[in-house]
Amino acid sequence: QVQLVESGGGLVQPGGSLRLSCAASGSIFSIATMGWYRQAPGKQRELVAASTSSGSTNYADSVKGRFTISRDNAKRTVYLQMDSLKFEDTAIYYCNAHWQWDYWGQGTQVTVSS
Repeated sequence: QVQLVESGGGLVQPGGSLRLSCAASGSIFSIATMGWYRQAPGKQRELVAASTSSGSTNYADSVKGRFTISRDNAKRTVYLQMDSLKFEDTAIYYCNAHWQWDYWGQGTQVTVSS
């Protein structure tokens, strides 16, 4: 059983920064691909960033150069550093672990507003 718990969301002004964290339980963390997804109102859930067990990362074009995904296997935690936030980054952000199946966190709200 894998449980994912996100934290770090909140309200931030445009141009600001936030760091999301996702703490995982279970033994698959070090071999799973860990990702961050987001879903804005009225839109489909989309991949924001992902980190494979080998250390490769990929990002949505809309966040390249602004967001950074990282992971600490010893702490079983994955992070999403979000800089230069824009209004359109407002969404619920979900942590995902993929190993044979997909596991999801409960989501954390990020609101970018002046």
